[in-house]
Amino acid sequence: METATRGIRVEELARRADVSVDTIRFYQKRRLLPAPARQGRIAWYGDEHVERLAHIRELQRQGFSLAVIRRLVDGDLDDADAPLAAAVAGAQLGDAGLLSIEEVAARVGVPAALLEAVARERLIVAVERDGRRGYTTADVEVLRAGLRLLEAGFPLPELLALARRHHDSTRAIAADAVEMFDEHVRRPLLEADLADDDRAEHLVAAFETLLPTVTALVANHFRRVLLDVAEEHLR
Repeated sequence: METATRGIRVEELARRADVSVDTIRFYQKRRLLPAPARQGRIAWYGDEHVERLAHIRELQRQGFSLAVIRRLVDGDLDDADAPLAAAVAGAQLGDAGLLSIEEVAARVGVPAALLEAVARERLIVAVERDGRRGYTTADVEVLRAGLRLLEAGFPLPELLALARRHHDSTRAIAADAVEMFDEHVRRPLLEADLADDDRAEHLVAAFETLLPTVTALVANHFRRVLLDVAEEHLR
């Protein structure tokens, strides 16, 4: 018999939180939920589990990945980091919802198996929202551009190899850029004598200013170098 002292079983927790039992068990494996009390083989849950699941769902609605959610609910991130993480998630996803790889394939007009190969080469990178992974309309446009390259005569294997090299080098540079932001913008703001709301506001403003600036600089530099190399080749 379920009592107030024992708590509730997993089925009742799932009903109250409006999630599936499998979702609860998945969250437990990802260490998003505290361990239940156990009596033999029976697990008992309490109000803290109901509240934690509601908190997780709210954070998912804001676009946080499960990895970031775990750090937020564990208190590993500063309170001022939450709005920054939301801004990063929003910049990844845009206003539209996620698309499955089959939906992307239908929009681009290619087999899903081909897109899976493209994804393995990291030409498109899945993002996470509401506990599921998928792709955005920006990925659709990238793939359409890739098709135009194929139509121009570029061979697919060489394009995929080039995409892999580009991803590896770009990720290394991006890691350095993020570390610079962390060292010279985020950490000084977190250490400043400011209220949490003010820290968060300054962090988000800095991110929203720097992201398009850095993106434009990188795009312009790559275009300039590409044209220089093309001219050198023609000479």
